[in-house]
Amino acid sequence: MYTPVTKFVRFLLKLRGKLVVKNIENLPEESGYVIACTHRGWVDILALGVSILPAEIHFMAKKELFQNKAIGWFLRKINAFPVDRDNPGTSTVKIPIQLLKQDKNVGIFPSGTRTSEEAPLKRGAVTIAKLARVPIVPAAYSGPTGFKDLFKRQPITIIIGEPIYLDSAKKGKDELDLVTTELSDVFKALEQRISS
Repeated sequence: MYTPVTKFVRFLLKLRGKLVVKNIENLPEESGYVIACTHRGWVDILALGVSILPAEIHFMAKKELFQNKAIGWFLRKINAFPVDRDNPGTSTVKIPIQLLKQDKNVGIFPSGTRTSEEAPLKRGAVTIAKLARVPIVPAAYSGPTGFKDLFKRQPITIIIGEPIYLDSAKKGKDELDLVTTELSDVFKALEQRISS
């Protein structure tokens, strides 16, 4: 269901206003990467999903969204999978690593929550990319954050940064912290480029 649903969403987003994807050429030619994006509201999830079509994204989503059977069924059909954010365990990284090793792309919002403020990034995206030995593709979003904002015809922009490749020879928490800081800096630079 992923392709027809995302194509329909793309049609709706374009119908309400401009939808711009910048630097799409930065996406790795091979599949199997973590795409990490800023998170301001639920619209950025839709925008990110449609921005790299025909490539697909498997999104990490909080397990609470899957408690309703009908909603859970639909989310799984559009490539989302549940994670326990309060009690992360081995399964939190096991599923995305399996997907990445199958040359599928995993979408993660490293801030861990929707916020209009600058939030420190969690190390999950970097840890998963490291263990799966895949690059992280940073992306930033600008546009409406909620349902009411959709009707203001504010442009929706996704800007894609250059892939970040981790050194598979290096091990330890220090490298994860360094790359997480680098990712945070890239997010800031991408957001400045959108607004300029």
